[in-house]
Amino acid sequence: MSKRSLPALFLTLVLLMPGASLFAYDWGILFNQTLGITDSPGTLDKVHEGFSYTGSLIPWFSIPIESAGENKGSLYLSAGFSVEYQNENVIFIPELLRTELSYTFDNGMELHAGRMYYSDPLGFIVEGLFDGAHVSMELGGIGTIGIGAWYTGLLYKKNARLAITGLDTGSYFSPVEYSDFVDTYFAPRRVIAAVNWEKPDLSEKFRLKGFLIGQFDLTDNDETYHSQYLGAKFMYPLTNWLFEAGAILAFAEHKENGENQFEISAAGELGVGWLLPTKVQDRLMLTARISSGKPEKKDSSFGAFVPITTHYQGDILRAKLSGLSMIRLDYTIRPCESLLLNLADSYFILSDLGTYANHLVVKDGHFLGNEISANVAWFPLSDLQLNLLGGVFLPSAGNTFKESNVSWRIELNARITIF
Repeated sequence: MSKRSLPALFLTLVLLMPGASLFAYDWGILFNQTLGITDSPGTLDKVHEGFSYTGSLIPWFSIPIESAGENKGSLYLSAGFSVEYQNENVIFIPELLRTELSYTFDNGMELHAGRMYYSDPLGFIVEGLFDGAHVSMELGGIGTIGIGAWYTGLLYKKNARLAITGLDTGSYFSPVEYSDFVDTYFAPRRVIAAVNWEKPDLSEKFRLKGFLIGQFDLTDNDETYHSQYLGAKFMYPLTNWLFEAGAILAFAEHKENGENQFEISAAGELGVGWLLPTKVQDRLMLTARISSGKPEKKDSSFGAFVPITTHYQGDILRAKLSGLSMIRLDYTIRPCESLLLNLADSYFILSDLGTYANHLVVKDGHFLGNEISANVAWFPLSDLQLNLLGGVFLPSAGNTFKESNVSWRIELNARITIF
């Protein structure tokens, strides 16, 4: 049996399960449309430059599963049909989206299987939809334990956002070709495993999360890259304040110039949020993220922090948290129920002069530059949402590429839901 047929087999088995209330299902259709204009002079990121359009049609179904006792569950099915226009190319993309069986047992244990969402507690190691299973259970005074394992090789590469090695990055930016669909559509083949622990009642307000994540490369090429991440995050709300902190220690085993290498890296986050004492709902959030870079000493065992999936740290600057540090100030205000506004000012600093490689010119210093962005979300109707994003990145505010021109982006997104 082909590995690519596993999702279809899973759906068939689930639909044949006894006890599924097929006549009590909910359904809906989401229309998601995005228009964007980007100008990034002097950068290598030409795939996202110019005018772009993405339109998606996403039907979904939700089916409750009833059984004796307190056991209960549900089956959620969704798929996407998208058209993408970028750099004068048009491509149609079919995609299986969230397709998840959820089941809660009377002892409190929860099971999730299928194509599901997973994110690490800090949100910048691994995040997205993955194929696999996750089990969580409460262990009394010990806390809540969650164990999961997922496979990435059946995902659409642009939404999987796996760009760990140079080969991964080349595959990500290459277009999908239906004449060679298997090799140009799917994400790199990797297995991700995670163990999460949470202690929500360590004290009256203090919450602590710990995790161990492993990524195992199945691609079997000259850039094979395995990595493990050990980390923790704590949160402490105090009246109108919220304090957050997290730290990660990472280990990587990979090939470089045909030789096996072992590296240690680290990353961390500090955040302070303040709910302002005003008549409207508004908040200030100051976040600092730091990641290790590669030292100049060639035989050092320390290296640049490399996340599993790419989560851009800027709204305009497309840079992942690898050899990069960032300070960001957000102001979010909701003047009325139908309107939400976010203003952000971010400053980026390079941890080393070699890891970040998105510009054509030679780096002169570690201060990358400043980004200013705004995001407006408007909900005129319960089933309609409009989002407008705009911003600029200013290399002249730093010394890395101080002679480079300003990069900017404007993006309009509309989401219409039919129930």
